[in-house]
Amino acid sequence: MNEHGDIIEASRRRGRGALSNVAGRFERLTRVEAGDGWDIPEARAGVETELRDESAGRIITYNRSPDLPFDRSINPYRGCEHGCVYCFARPSHAYLGLSPGLDFETRLVAKRNAPDLLARELAARAYRVAPIAIGTNTDPYQPVEKGREIMRRCLEVLRDFRHPVAIVTKGTLIERDIDILGPMARDGLVRVGVSVTTLDNDVARRMEPRVPRPARRLAVIRRLTEAGIPVRIMVSPVVPGLTDHEIDAILAAARDAGADAASWIMLRLPREVSPLVQEWLQEHQPGRAAKVMARLREMHGGKDYDSRWGHRMRGDGPHARMIGARFKAAVRRLGLAEQQPALRCDLFRMPPRVGDQLRLF
Repeated sequence: MNEHGDIIEASRRRGRGALSNVAGRFERLTRVEAGDGWDIPEARAGVETELRDESAGRIITYNRSPDLPFDRSINPYRGCEHGCVYCFARPSHAYLGLSPGLDFETRLVAKRNAPDLLARELAARAYRVAPIAIGTNTDPYQPVEKGREIMRRCLEVLRDFRHPVAIVTKGTLIERDIDILGPMARDGLVRVGVSVTTLDNDVARRMEPRVPRPARRLAVIRRLTEAGIPVRIMVSPVVPGLTDHEIDAILAAARDAGADAASWIMLRLPREVSPLVQEWLQEHQPGRAAKVMARLREMHGGKDYDSRWGHRMRGDGPHARMIGARFKAAVRRLGLAEQQPALRCDLFRMPPRVGDQLRLF
């Protein structure tokens, strides 16, 4: 433990990203593990993944953020077993009365009725079609999807409605759904973003412990593009002082795997993410911890994070501008696009239902 008694022993959190499990910001009480003074050796169980079902009331979430290229999204799961320590979605677990730390990656919620809700909301008379983003909060292809198949059933709904969708993932399970995504891509209805933070296997294993290794994600890009599905390489988040030197190598490897577009986002440390990342840096990158935080604070006016629109995704200052310029230069040199063609919205239709009269022509 650290001086605050927050750090959980390493043997109990193997394969996890967060080091602690401090109560969420809305909780009145905090939990601290403490010895009873007897000093008796005792085996402690590891932190296991728990999954419970939720019957959601709505599934499409709308936003008005000028920083985002979409105005609606769906998330089949709350929490993410991938365990990326830097995940900006971690603070959302506090709304469930759970910790943004280990709870976020071990106490998951599946929206079991998501496909039915999606079909109902798309069929509403007031609905107006625009691309739906999936994976912008938690990964729809995290390990629990293999057994639940909520994402796959949502894709079947979108396919039947001929509805455009943009997917972001680190998961290899997306390869399972190529049979759906391939035909949709031929109609201009889908694009995929695959995130690669680093090519260093050791850094990746510690920073995003249950995400497929970098080379395996590059293989996903190859398989998707071979099936005709357009893929954008997402160099995100860029961790200044730790992974920023890899931008050119990541872009080149993804281009060689078939990616035709690229984007990047700077590491973001909203709310509880900042102490979680700082704990991680002190344990796994102690020689670089001060440099990483100094760079981020320089980009955010002395703060760990500045959430202002137009600022939060990239930061500001000489190092932020240098990283942006390096990315742009590499993109131009490699022939990658920064913008992808718009997805088609003109094919949207209500799928035929049992009892509908068939058209003669």
